[in-house]
Amino acid sequence: MNSRSILISGANGGLGQAIARAFLNESPLNFVWLGVRSRRENADKLEKEFASRCSCLALEVTQPDSWRVAAETILAKSSRIDVLVNNAGKHSDGLLATMPLQVWDDVVRTNLDGAFHGCQAVLPAMISQRGGRIINIASLSALLAPAGQANYAAAKAGLVAMTASLAKEVARLNITVNVLCPGYVETEALESLGVEERKALTSRIPMRRFGKPEEIAAAARFLACPEASYITGSVIKIDGGIF
Repeated sequence: MNSRSILISGANGGLGQAIARAFLNESPLNFVWLGVRSRRENADKLEKEFASRCSCLALEVTQPDSWRVAAETILAKSSRIDVLVNNAGKHSDGLLATMPLQVWDDVVRTNLDGAFHGCQAVLPAMISQRGGRIINIASLSALLAPAGQANYAAAKAGLVAMTASLAKEVARLNITVNVLCPGYVETEALESLGVEERKALTSRIPMRRFGKPEEIAAAARFLACPEASYITGSVIKIDGGIF
């Protein structure tokens, strides 16, 4: 396998960390760029652990200029951008009838606009290379929208639709674009759940357990590998059988 340059947004969180490790462990030739915002303690640790093959990048996903600088930094060092994983996301739940406009905007800008800006930033390099992989991390909420997540579900559903459209636009250039829709995964997002809440959620999952970040990461790594070169525009749910 040739050396590959991989950019992962939201790389300080549990899922971003697992995806980064999956690529770092895949090949000693891979170089992983960790896109982080303000919190970066986990990304810093990973950078130290894989000092010669991993580097943190300041990345505010809602700002096109931040993406542009990140892409320029990667190209200056690696001359290529082979894989983009749009993993950055946030949610702020509440009923639509009383949801403040700022809450709606923040969630949509991070989850949907952020991925849009990321794709625009890396596509010139991928088009020039005539090859690349884009993996967007959505959510089961995009396919099975729960009450109280109108902003998050709408943003993630938009990400699914954007993925399908972009996949058609760049397919002939050997660029694939796919989207993962995880269900409940053992990350910091579930840390605040109480014992009874966890039991209630687990009872809805046919496998009777939450997913592991490594299970999502494995799917992302597969979609980026040469063997997955004929898979594009796909929506892959990883939810233990909920939907």
